[in-house]
Amino acid sequence: MHKLDILIPVYNEKGNIKMVLESLRKDVRVPFRVFICYDNDDDDTLEALKDYNPGRLQIVPLKNSGKGAHSAILTGFRMSDAEAVIALPADDTYNAKIIDDMYGKFKEGADMVFGSRFMEGGNMNKGPAFKTFLTRTASFLLFRLAKMPVHDATNGFCLFSRRLLNEIPIESSKGFAYSIELLVKACHRGYRIDEVPAMWYERVKGKSRFRLFKWLPEYLRWFLYGFGIKRLR
Repeated sequence: MHKLDILIPVYNEKGNIKMVLESLRKDVRVPFRVFICYDNDDDDTLEALKDYNPGRLQIVPLKNSGKGAHSAILTGFRMSDAEAVIALPADDTYNAKIIDDMYGKFKEGADMVFGSRFMEGGNMNKGPAFKTFLTRTASFLLFRLAKMPVHDATNGFCLFSRRLLNEIPIESSKGFAYSIELLVKACHRGYRIDEVPAMWYERVKGKSRFRLFKWLPEYLRWFLYGFGIKRLR
């Protein structure tokens, strides 16, 4: 079994992918593979990889069994056989240095390890005002009132243990709601959850595929679940 797989869902990330891979190659010490999860064969990310020299970096192109980021991540979860899996945004060139810390928390017994923007040492920079307000508010309420053990429940940048992925079914179907879903389910079932400080910056290259209003009902469903409200009617 591999130690760590890093899943990167991509959609025309030619301008970012090499920098992301270089950050991983430079800063991550635990042995790992990178799954590049793409929708279409003409995705320009694949073109950028053709002339990229990975060295010892093991890159696995993986075609999405469906469409979109949610399906890409779930495809990666199914295809990975590593003892831990991390979902990493395709424009994140700045958090590779904390991946070893996340893996270390996993080796200490955590089944989920969040990269937390809202704990001491973390930061969320230059995001859209409404999105920032919602993520901060939801995370604050889940931490303070629902007693979720992390400051940043809405962040999709997270490590998952193989045990958790094998034991907890994912019901959500949109966006990155799987992350908050697994958090609230894992917390209610007594899994150990931890966090490390992380950064977030608004992307400067490429177009974000984050669809706040389209995905909001799915997030709200699992937000309410965190308070013990089982179904949004």
